[in-house]
Amino acid sequence: MSVSRSSDSISEKISPSAWKTLAILSLIATMVMYAETMLVPAIPDLIKDFHISYGMSSWILTAYLIAGAIMTPITGKLSDIYGRKKMLLVIMGVYAVGVSLGGFVTDIYQMLAIRILQGIGMSMFPIAFGIIRESFPRSKLAIGQGVITSMFATGAVIGLIAGGHLIQTYGWNATFFSIIPVVIFLLAVIARFIHVDESHVPTGHEKNNTKNKIDIQGAITLTISLSAFLMALTMLENGDTSNLFSVLGLVIIGLVYMVLFAIIERRSNSPLVSMKILANKIILPSNIMIMIVGMSMFMVFQTIPVLVRSPSPLGFGENSLVTSNVQLPFALVLLIFGPTSGFIVSKLGSTKPIIVGSIISTIGFADLYLNHSTELLVSINLAILSTGLSLTNVGAMNVIMLATPKQDMGVSLGMSTLIRIVGASLGPAMAAMYMQTHKTTLAGISGAFPTADSYNLIFLTATLISGLSIGMAIVLKRQLGKSSITN
Repeated sequence: MSVSRSSDSISEKISPSAWKTLAILSLIATMVMYAETMLVPAIPDLIKDFHISYGMSSWILTAYLIAGAIMTPITGKLSDIYGRKKMLLVIMGVYAVGVSLGGFVTDIYQMLAIRILQGIGMSMFPIAFGIIRESFPRSKLAIGQGVITSMFATGAVIGLIAGGHLIQTYGWNATFFSIIPVVIFLLAVIARFIHVDESHVPTGHEKNNTKNKIDIQGAITLTISLSAFLMALTMLENGDTSNLFSVLGLVIIGLVYMVLFAIIERRSNSPLVSMKILANKIILPSNIMIMIVGMSMFMVFQTIPVLVRSPSPLGFGENSLVTSNVQLPFALVLLIFGPTSGFIVSKLGSTKPIIVGSIISTIGFADLYLNHSTELLVSINLAILSTGLSLTNVGAMNVIMLATPKQDMGVSLGMSTLIRIVGASLGPAMAAMYMQTHKTTLAGISGAFPTADSYNLIFLTATLISGLSIGMAIVLKRQLGKSSITN
């Protein structure tokens, strides 16, 4: 197998046009992550300006998440029917409207509407990965998606640093205005320079075939199910035990509609989520690992700022600048190691990097559990985590792209993005529950803060969750050994 991979690497070259496409898609990833992270420091200002509660302010993030989760598989299906470039332009257009109007909103409801439009824009990423599949040779796919993954880190770094300065100097409105020229520029560049093989796209009357219809019933049941689950998570994050029955009711609604969704998808001629693809013995463990990466990563993201900002001895008692510096190694390693992971996967295959990455990330979480008493120790462990998560994520995505039939690529990558979003939403909710249920007060300081037990529980839970990815990696290795896919 290693001989054939080596020959492929020699014979299959990445064309200049593929590199150009990758550069454009990388800029899109950077822009979207910048737009998302730059708003986080502004939430206290939005609470003050819109006169809303902390509970209501959580919907600024939740609305974005729900819209992205729901639209991702729908957009994936539409890209299979109408073509990836066309759908990328449409989604970018919707996103452009959202960011252009964002700076003019005057109340929370207008802001939520804008955030929904931005969330729809998040569904462009499965399209981007699909375009990479069309543009890059099979043996080089990991390089392309590794570079795009690293650009998420670039956008996050820019968003945290530049966004903070813009908010401090010009107000939160300026963060939206700063994105407008970039969006317009990228729309023009996509239209002019991205060229995609659309030979698989149905033409004429073929679009009216039942297999090319959008699954409306599936979309509605999926919307209700995901909305119910995410609303329940939001209520749990608020830490209010008086709404326990409401939370349970939402969970039951979510479960009922998820079952209905599964039944509808099995019977549909054009399912939104292909149960056949989802149950694929190679794709399923890969998606579980992607969910684990999202869950464990965002569990820590939710925790570190609180740990750094909380007063001593419960935290480090530092300011927002130190918080950024503590988290910077994670983003920088991801920025460097994202494309490096792609080259490693392209040379060694996917399974070895996935197994090594899962072990490294689990070690990082375990060491974070054992050693998080200083800023330096936390930063070092975050760098270790970033290395492991990069290898696991790039390897798992590469397996999914190789194992998915070309005509189902949009739906498959849409499902993977949806699964990642679900994991990312569970992580912060779990961390918030631990922090809310294990807190105390300090003499002379107003407010309550998480105790050492809360951080121990969060990092221990992240370690155990990450450990599951090692088992999934072993399962995946065995399944790939039985298949004809070059891994």
